[in-house]
Amino acid sequence: QEQLIESGGGLVQAGGSLRLSCAASGRTFSSYTMAWFRQAPGKEREFVAAIRWSSGITYYSDSVRGRFTISGDNAANTVLLQMNSAKPEDTAVYYCAADRDRFPRESILSIARYDYWGQGTQVTVSS
Repeated sequence: QEQLIESGGGLVQAGGSLRLSCAASGRTFSSYTMAWFRQAPGKEREFVAAIRWSSGITYYSDSVRGRFTISGDNAANTVLLQMNSAKPEDTAVYYCAADRDRFPRESILSIARYDYWGQGTQVTVSS
């Protein structure tokens, strides 16, 4: 059974750095895009960053662009999120996601695009 497992969450002070990891498992797992979303208490889940394996193109939300970096290894089915210059508003549960369709209709920013989800890892940024 395909699974995504996140790690690396924790507590960091404002201005600090944290790195999240996501590893996919399962004999038949494959994806075209992997992404990170986050959900703060009382808010909807929102897009953070994504990477398309075929081109290596990365996408970021305006709120994290310039501070966060997504990277990974398609062959190893892993994706990382390097969080720098963390802010208290970055506090949320961070979820890893992956799609399995080569030509999905949904936007890369859309939750509906993704077929696989991790359980999430808590990130707390103290002020």
